[in-house]
Amino acid sequence: MSRLKGKKIVLGVTGGIAAYKAAELVRLMVTAGASVRVMMTRNAREFITPLTMQTLSQNPVATDTFSLVEESQIGHIRLADEADAVLIAPATANVLAKAAAGIADDIVTTVLLATRAPVAFAPAMNVNMYAHPAVVENLARLRSRGVAIIEPGEGVLACGWEGKGRLAEPAVIVEHLERILAPQDLAGERLVVTAGPTQEPIDPVRFVSNRSSGKMGFAIARAAWRRGAEVRLVSGPSPLATPVGVERIDTVSAAEMLDTTSRNFPWCTALVMAAAIADFRPAEPALQKVKKDEAGLTLRMAGIADEMPRLAAKKGERILVGFAAETENLETNALDKLKRKRLDLIVANDVTQEGAGFSVDTNIVTLIGADGRMEPYPKMSKDEVADVVLNRVVAIRSGKARTREDEAAR
Repeated sequence: MSRLKGKKIVLGVTGGIAAYKAAELVRLMVTAGASVRVMMTRNAREFITPLTMQTLSQNPVATDTFSLVEESQIGHIRLADEADAVLIAPATANVLAKAAAGIADDIVTTVLLATRAPVAFAPAMNVNMYAHPAVVENLARLRSRGVAIIEPGEGVLACGWEGKGRLAEPAVIVEHLERILAPQDLAGERLVVTAGPTQEPIDPVRFVSNRSSGKMGFAIARAAWRRGAEVRLVSGPSPLATPVGVERIDTVSAAEMLDTTSRNFPWCTALVMAAAIADFRPAEPALQKVKKDEAGLTLRMAGIADEMPRLAAKKGERILVGFAAETENLETNALDKLKRKRLDLIVANDVTQEGAGFSVDTNIVTLIGADGRMEPYPKMSKDEVADVVLNRVVAIRSGKARTREDEAAR
């Protein structure tokens, strides 16, 4: 289920060439289930028509603070009051200056002053304008008031210059909007999330791997950032796009993934190990390509040392979450892994079940806590599973905080 479903979004469109992208932005928000009301400055209407925005949003477009039709219900106040979030995209240097100074001389800036809803600006302008001290100061002033700034992208701009200043892609803006509207219950947490498969070389052109796609780990990283956490994603080879706001560190072999996880462990407050790290590797990888032989090929496999016991020994207040992909004896095997690795939580799934295997967008999981209590869940999307897992991380953190308070009170 989309995080925007049922939300009322007020979108302010201002006068820049990037205004044409607002049409796709409206389409994405409406498709996600949001109710979108668009307001446009006079200059915005030079680039895109109110009729276009009305057709896409399926709502009247506000263009004039003193429209008789709108003012019969004090339109700008109603827009401000009903909004779950106000988004200005594209946000020109002009509207940023007005908002920073508290000027209200059109429908967009008037609603900005009147609303109590979260506000976000997605700037778009010439690279030199974006770097101008006045714009930098205005952005800093807006941030100091709790306003979200969705950073522009870099590339060739409509004016011919190249650099930072192009409007963030509509899909990226929607991700930021979801974060603005999500509970920030992971604010202050720093998560390291592992995801995807590892590849162990047989020779320079072949490797041993597994069926993991990385979808579950990527979903957790995406959800954690949306809920306010800083996230580092340690990924095995995966074609999946890096989630917005997440720092990605690519690895290939199990040794690389384990070493990277170990080096980032001191930084994190929680480690979520959703990767399918190899248990074995070819003991003696060939230096050159092994030629085809009708007699076949025999590989001698060596075990890969488990890094978790060493990390668990120094976890302190860190929360450790593991995954167990099993094909039989799900609960027994998962519980054994939970205890052996000294985890706070393990997410177990039987990959032979339809809708719970690799490379699909759904999962069927059982959560097992450190006390051994098991909670089975029905088939859900991996995005929904991610939130279920993170809900438990929040609960574990709250339990640790209560324990510290009780000990301090004694």
